[in-house]
Amino acid sequence: MGRILVGTASWTHRSLLESGWYPEDASTPAKRLAYYATRFPVAEVDATYYHPPSRSTAEAWRDRTPEGFTFDIKAFSLLTGHPTRPASLHKDVRESLGAPPRRNLYPKDVPPEIADEVWRRFLDALEPLHEAGKLGAVLFQFPPWFPIGESNRRYILECARRCAPMRVSVEFRNHTWMSGENREDTLAFLAGHDLAYVGVDMPQGHASSIPPVLAATSDLAVVRMHGHSDRWTSKNVDERFAYMYSEAELARWAARVRKLAEGTEVTHVLFNNCCADNSQRNATRFRVLLGESGERGDPGEPGGPGGSGGPDRAPGRRGGTGGQSGAGGPGEGRRAG
Repeated sequence: MGRILVGTASWTHRSLLESGWYPEDASTPAKRLAYYATRFPVAEVDATYYHPPSRSTAEAWRDRTPEGFTFDIKAFSLLTGHPTRPASLHKDVRESLGAPPRRNLYPKDVPPEIADEVWRRFLDALEPLHEAGKLGAVLFQFPPWFPIGESNRRYILECARRCAPMRVSVEFRNHTWMSGENREDTLAFLAGHDLAYVGVDMPQGHASSIPPVLAATSDLAVVRMHGHSDRWTSKNVDERFAYMYSEAELARWAARVRKLAEGTEVTHVLFNNCCADNSQRNATRFRVLLGESGERGDPGEPGGPGGSGGPDRAPGRRGGTGGQSGAGGPGEGRRAG
């Protein structure tokens, strides 16, 4: 069985800071990250979705975390086809577009040479983490308007090619990828190219809903726990992720994750129910549940999330290069789903 790393999708969002989870002396970004790293072995950085990180920020994340800690980095919005605020681009890149754009940008709005420069700077900023062995995967969460199809498969492969040798993980928000008739083909496609599938637990019945399928399509598997808020479509982050997993839910998901980990070298479980300290409390308990079963996949307290049933086994799965370690960093206020 592979290692199971459990953490959260943010460590400095406002409601967490107000919750009292951090001790009083954890009063700076550096101290908060250091404290977080004593509690969990992995963290997801979501602020990079809103604004490309700087190399100096990645260096700070690297230097403020111990060996054996892992960062998963969410890809910048423009790289996944999401609406992107012009102000989020580097100043010189924004100015090269000419007149200041007055609306959100999409990939079609950006000349190829500018898109290449955005890619180059985004990946260059992550090099310090990659070189230190602290970059787990670059998370590509594609939008609801990214359906299954040959052109979109090619784009996923382009993302993986651009990122190499950094590895990528893939999360869908369009149901066509994981519908009953397409699920096997989707998982076979990812496995055939050694790309990690991101299994999700999320509210069902929405246009962006993906069923809670777990699958090993690489030697790395990723599970993101979004919760089941009845305000999933709210633009208020605290409402959208205001959910606390019950003990029974966590126990069911722990059984599923253990089964999934039988087919991987490393499994990342990220709690994204980031309202107050919900995700930290659930992730801590999840690690304990995994530990009670005799598992200990990483430094610190053991743990993992919930659901029922076992993982799908993707046809054509190839072995990969193994997981890497790393953890959080400064300035992670904003976050995406």
